[in-house]
Amino acid sequence: MSTMIKMVRNFAAVALVAIATPAFAAGGEAPHIERQQWSFAGPFGFYDRGQLQRGFKVYREVCQACHGLRLVAFRNLAEYGGPGFTEEQAKAIAAEYTVIDGPNDDGDMYERPAILADKFPSPFPNEQAARAANGGAYPPDFSLLAKARAAHRGFPWFVFDAFTQYQENGPDYIYALLTGYEEDPEGVEVPAGQYYNHSFLAGNLLAMAPPLYDEAVEYTDGTPMTLDQYARDVAAFMMWAAEPHLEERKKIGFRVMIFLIVFAGLLYFTKKKLWRNVEH
Repeated sequence: MSTMIKMVRNFAAVALVAIATPAFAAGGEAPHIERQQWSFAGPFGFYDRGQLQRGFKVYREVCQACHGLRLVAFRNLAEYGGPGFTEEQAKAIAAEYTVIDGPNDDGDMYERPAILADKFPSPFPNEQAARAANGGAYPPDFSLLAKARAAHRGFPWFVFDAFTQYQENGPDYIYALLTGYEEDPEGVEVPAGQYYNHSFLAGNLLAMAPPLYDEAVEYTDGTPMTLDQYARDVAAFMMWAAEPHLEERKKIGFRVMIFLIVFAGLLYFTKKKLWRNVEH
């Protein structure tokens, strides 16, 4: 009985914390992040190859000067479920980067063009250099950012999310952040080197200047060259970088569910046949 009482108390404590979370957000302490529409959402979601390639272009021309992609290899660009580059295209992209290798026969490190097996090199040699170049702020690596930075929804929404398979709060937040810059509101003092962003989870002021604006990156496929489109494309690319096997995972999950349904049906009819002449 005491064990049951403890379980009830623990459940009540968790429920109180969960209920308090949205109340805190409703008080204006946390921004409201709008839910966006993504091709990779839902149980049958998939990455839009064109969008990933555009997002990669935005990353290369705008973001990579400050943000690394250290867990993504150049070969990943040509793998199934990715941006859809050919192996030759991935090799050409890799050759545009220089990596440090070695030591050589003389014991020295040396530079060479990157190959498919290499990962994207960091824009800075170390964290201290990154902070020094960015006024003390450390630009986060993009590899897992779409999974690590997310606006967590409180009770009861996370329960609904489990059934609807909503897992896109990361790219939703990245999109909101990139489009959330605005002029300094009246009555709010913004220090030098800081920028006001109503979607920033850590308090509306951040050191990153607005990185995107209309026509900042040239698209050659006819896609609108707007801030909104750039934000969507690079957020989708960052989601792929964080979860490159999403399509394969969802396909396997669907097959497992079909198997379990068929298996459950076979067990049911087997049970009915074995026990049909047995009195209960």
